Amino acid sequence: MPSPFFRVENLTKRFGGLVAVNDVSFEVSRHEIVGLIGPNGAGKTTLLRLVTKVLRPDAGRILLNGEDLSHLRPWEVVERGIAGTFQNTRPFRHLPIIANVMVPLIGPRTRRHGEWVKRLEARAMDALEFVGISDMALERASALSQGDLKRLEVARAIATEPELLLLDEPLGGLNPAESALLARSIRRLHKGGRFGRLHSEGPAVLMIEHKLKELMSIADRVIVVDYGQIIADGKPEDVVKNPKVIQAYLGSEHGALGGSEHGALDAGRHAAA
Repeated sequence: MPSPFFRVENLTKRFGGLVAVNDVSFEVSRHEIVGLIGPNGAGKTTLLRLVTKVLRPDAGRILLNGEDLSHLRPWEVVERGIAGTFQNTRPFRHLPIIANVMVPLIGPRTRRHGEWVKRLEARAMDALEFVGISDMALERASALSQGDLKRLEVARAIATEPELLLLDEPLGGLNPAESALLARSIRRLHKGGRFGRLHSEGPAVLMIEHKLKELMSIADRVIVVDYGQIIADGKPEDVVKNPKVIQAYLGSEHGALGGSEHGALDAGRHAAA
């Protein structure tokens, strides 16, 4: 039986006495957009940071195409075909926007192959055009709004042409029209290959998003995390009706949750219907 495209096995991460990710296992196929949702503090971002090797797990394995990535450094994970965005954007604010996209493209492999700067610039411009900010390519990143910084993060990730794209709240800071547009673009990228052009297979996507209406409209599958553990995994229309998921979002044991979280789940339910 062939190995799954991407698999997390028994992943665990502790911060002192807090178990942020608790024995988590799941798979993502080559042909999926998978949503990763859950209440605030559930462990979603920690999970993505473990995959990108920003954090080291205390236990468990991460496999891509059957290769164990546990021993790799972050830039080696990118070379293997995994790229991601962060919830809190971290641009080089003093550099032009296009240079911010080029930075992840310059590494040991690029130098060995002698890739030309003009080729990198063209690739970066393609990515900026895809997310809709190519007209600002020569401006400094410090000039961008929070929403445009999110789009810059997506451009930086897709410019590496990953096999697996990890997105941490890419729609944060965008207005409803911008959110819907970027969500559709992510779906188009997944379906069409490089920047949505229909000439190759696009990346699999694992995406954290609190805007559940937009997420449910593009996700093939949704994984729900609460207190560092998976409580549901399935089709969007099934997950939003799962009693454990409703309980987590209603927040009878989370205190401060409630209105906004439950409203988001309700919006997601309508989108998945």
